[in-house]
Amino acid sequence: MLHLSAAVDQPSAYDAASYLTLARLAERGGLDFVTLEDSFARPGPDALAVLARLAPATSRIGLVPTVTTTHTEPFHVQAAVATLDWVSRGRAGWRIDVSTTEGEARLFGRRQAAPADALWQEAGEVADVAAKLWDSWEDDAVIRDVPTGRFIDRDKLHHVDFRGTSFSVKGPSIVPRPPQGHPVRVVDATDGPARRTAARYADVALVRATSAPQVAAVRNQLRSMAADFGRHPDRLRVLAGLLVDLGDGEHAAEPGHGGGGPRQTPQGPLYRGGPVDLAELIATWHGEGIVDGFHLTPVEPLRDLERLVNGTVALLQHRGLFRTFYPGSSLREHLGLARPANQYATTGARHEP
Repeated sequence: MLHLSAAVDQPSAYDAASYLTLARLAERGGLDFVTLEDSFARPGPDALAVLARLAPATSRIGLVPTVTTTHTEPFHVQAAVATLDWVSRGRAGWRIDVSTTEGEARLFGRRQAAPADALWQEAGEVADVAAKLWDSWEDDAVIRDVPTGRFIDRDKLHHVDFRGTSFSVKGPSIVPRPPQGHPVRVVDATDGPARRTAARYADVALVRATSAPQVAAVRNQLRSMAADFGRHPDRLRVLAGLLVDLGDGEHAAEPGHGGGGPRQTPQGPLYRGGPVDLAELIATWHGEGIVDGFHLTPVEPLRDLERLVNGTVALLQHRGLFRTFYPGSSLREHLGLARPANQYATTGARHEP
């Protein structure tokens, strides 16, 4: 199954309508999910809040905001992501990121900047405790028994009692278990320090590279590392990340683009050409088993996403390489990922809060 996703980033855009236009366009094309970048290093609206606004105005597209695990409280982060899953009826994801600069650290004044290795280790611990907190409510913990006045079955709530290198969390969560069990966790695994966290905790890993051999090497490494952590490698989706500039319409891709592969730029790997050659690139890399799909960032958001959906995606659908409708309603279903079992319910553990 080919997976496609797109970024809906728009510099200096603060109105929800412009983001909604892009999300609905991506949904019309049947894309798995859209992402919205966020960082303490630059001004902009809160990505999770924006996508929460888009949730009731869309029906199938997955919604994946970037939320850093540095300088934030793990308990609050997991509750916010769980809430997005509830308001979207099971379409939430979370792109896990870290904040490495001293400028970002000064915004909070609680700690100094730390090396990327240490921050990604912490990010892994946040991902771990988030899953535990999502499971701290069993699926049937909410009973709403009016005659007895009992809202929850307290035997089905659990302390997580997590202690990491820089934080500890007792739990349980304040939000019932999300519709997906665990909202989808996404990690950009291009840089080495993030790969261990991606292999151990991510459902989707993004890889930015300019050639098929580069992407294939990282994918193979991630799958091998996932297996070492006791995970089935097929439960990790690896998507190639590309900037796309489709301003040349139907003209052939520039040299170094199209079927020959993207070109490295300061902003990342860039494809510049027409929708047809982009479809060929996608079909070739996926058909050869190099990637599970693509995460595409339009250079000109509205123009390039329109040409992506109406040109590239339409061609892939015509060739039977990409779906023409959503077979399910949750982001996990789009990605072909099972809903995780509750780790406390399956072990029979009982911890009275």
